[in-house]
Amino acid sequence: MQIAYLCIILCFQVVAAWSSRELDSLIQEYAFEALVRPRTGVIYDAKVPSNFSGIGVAALRLRSGSLRRKGVERYKEFRIPVDVIEQPYVERLVLVYHNLANWSGLYYPLPGYNFLTPVLGLLAYDATDLSAKNLSELDLRANGDPISIGFSNVRSGLKGSLPKCVSFGLDGSVGFDNVVNGNTCLTRNQGHFSIVVESLAAPPAPAPERGAPGGSGGKRRKKKVWIIVGSVVGGLIALVFLSMLFFCVRKCRRRKEILRMERAADTGVNLPMTTVGTTKAPVASETRTRPMLENEFVP
Repeated sequence: MQIAYLCIILCFQVVAAWSSRELDSLIQEYAFEALVRPRTGVIYDAKVPSNFSGIGVAALRLRSGSLRRKGVERYKEFRIPVDVIEQPYVERLVLVYHNLANWSGLYYPLPGYNFLTPVLGLLAYDATDLSAKNLSELDLRANGDPISIGFSNVRSGLKGSLPKCVSFGLDGSVGFDNVVNGNTCLTRNQGHFSIVVESLAAPPAPAPERGAPGGSGGKRRKKKVWIIVGSVVGGLIALVFLSMLFFCVRKCRRRKEILRMERAADTGVNLPMTTVGTTKAPVASETRTRPMLENEFVP
């Protein structure tokens, strides 16, 4: 059962990583469109199309030196301390803010956990060209105190459950940490963040009856595990077999095409052969067009 669960998580992470990166690119475009004659240090809220209704986007342009010396006291839910640097170095940068609201679970699915807050994001981009699209993120890193995210309106989880901070890296990685002061998460890198709690666990299996070591429930669980393992292995074998079949069919088709071309060449017009020195070469028995002089009246 654990193997199946791990396979499900892996599939979710691969699909989510691709879709979330596409979303990051779109949000970067919407954020830069809000920076019309921007003033340094001023937060500009961006507009998103109706098909992304609910998502919050903002942009903040800063000088790199000012960010490192002064930080940002409050940028939405984020507090950026001093000594935060970006790599590679740029003179000006734009900090793009994401609030995915009710889209959080769609773009950042986390099987086995429930979100207590929306997923919030903070990404840094080069501000040299504010009309640029599909920009790569800068590597934002806190060398001193960590960046803090103070979530508002944290929903209550199940009684006895322990909330956790979750961070989603740009490479699709997922990390967990403790919640500070009930609503704050800490990070040293940019990315996306939220507070989650484990989902309600399934009720424990009934204890096996006496006199039956392991019980029928244990046998059923083992049987399910073997079925899952067999399905995974069988799927891999089928994939390898189909790949081999595809290449064999392709090779046979090429071989048939070569044989057809050889047969066409063999059934063509046979030319007589003659010996020229030590080499045999085809020759025409007679010329098909008799030569004619340009002027028949030349004496």
